[in-house]
Amino acid sequence: MSPEPSLPTDTADARAAKAQAKKRRAATKAETRAEARRQRKQATAEARSPSGEAGASGSPDGPGAQAHAPGSTGPAAWRDRMVDLWMRRVHPVLDVVSPIGWAVLAVAVFCWVLGLGLHITEMNVVALVLTMPLVIAGLFVLGRANYAVTLDLQTHRVVVGTRAVGRIEVANPTPRPILPSRIELAVGSATAQFMVPRLPPDAEHEELFAVPTKRRAVLVVGPVRSVRDDPLSLMRRQVTWAKAQELFVHPRTVRLDEAASGFLRDLEGTPSSDLSSSDIAFHALRDYSPGDDRRHVHWRTTARTGKLMVRQFEETRRSHVVVALDNLAAHYASDDEFELAVSVAASISAQTVREEKELTPFTFDARQRTGTFRRLMDDYTVVDPLKERFSFHELGQKATDLAANASAVMMVVGSHTTARELNSAANQLPIGVMAVAIRCVDDAEVRRSAIGALDVVTLGSLDTLARALRAVGR
Repeated sequence: MSPEPSLPTDTADARAAKAQAKKRRAATKAETRAEARRQRKQATAEARSPSGEAGASGSPDGPGAQAHAPGSTGPAAWRDRMVDLWMRRVHPVLDVVSPIGWAVLAVAVFCWVLGLGLHITEMNVVALVLTMPLVIAGLFVLGRANYAVTLDLQTHRVVVGTRAVGRIEVANPTPRPILPSRIELAVGSATAQFMVPRLPPDAEHEELFAVPTKRRAVLVVGPVRSVRDDPLSLMRRQVTWAKAQELFVHPRTVRLDEAASGFLRDLEGTPSSDLSSSDIAFHALRDYSPGDDRRHVHWRTTARTGKLMVRQFEETRRSHVVVALDNLAAHYASDDEFELAVSVAASISAQTVREEKELTPFTFDARQRTGTFRRLMDDYTVVDPLKERFSFHELGQKATDLAANASAVMMVVGSHTTARELNSAANQLPIGVMAVAIRCVDDAEVRRSAIGALDVVTLGSLDTLARALRAVGR
């Protein structure tokens, strides 16, 4: 078992793999168009042919059917046959030659033509010198290997800063040995390479790898390809054995303690002005009225006053927290500042879910799912800064439209968000809603201010979020 290889940020193999993938997509589209043309011509021929020409026996498999089979003659049939021949036979062979190989081949052909045509011995020598590496490169890529490859990620979801560990298992299911080869694993724009030794029949080889997760992203791990090429990279033959898998790198979050999340608990059971005869918030005692539930009779007061007294309650409402993330790129001074804002919004949302409060998280262009904690973090993973310009008051208006009965609105913004913009967004919120704006500023100290009824908290690190929210809870 070999040590964990490092993943290069970018390599020539990665760029070549991208070019090969682009060629394969173009070839697939051409094949699809050819198949569609064949189907259309077949349908047209069937529509034009009389019903009696299907064959003397009336069977579609008779001689008449063979004579009138669509695509059997004509220019369209020749074109379809050429496309099929190109896709099945010619294109796979030409695709093996690298751009460097094509350049060497072109120069070699030019030298051969010039040398043989003008009888220049020096040009013939140059052509021969260029031809020999191409022939040797062809020997390197000849043959084929049958592998059984398994790509296994330990987990498909990690947090920024933790490594995702996986393994590649290469087995030889054939009864004959397989020569050493190179295995490539694509990870985003980078490519990791593993050397597979000679495998006897039914032998296996395992490689462990670790994916560094420095930033929030959705990484595509795979596919796994076996590569055979020559030392000069004139020809390159690769075969895909395992499909790509997605790896979600969730934003970093912090767990908020009881004091930090007190602003959420204070909203739980906030009484309204409506009175009720059956709820959990005790309000007062009153005289018994016919029809009152006798379970609510307060017997001690009844014994003291000599008349029936019943308990009266206030209706309460459950806290509903809205987390509005400002994802306008113009409002942030740097990418790190935006990542801090995403982590702050994700941390508050995660704490709200843990406390089983109703949650509505959203950005200018999307709304995050709250069905499960994993879906919530997946949606925060794909949040990107917007280049478009929006009026900031739309953030407050969207909060009102999505959660008209919200009890708290937490707006997470950047350092370039102005006080006027914050005030315009706060003015769109319903009266009585607890509104807090959290400004994320690089390396800033925790401080609290106010813009009208809007509490504004500034922080410069995710680790200070709990202390910042304690100030709001006071």
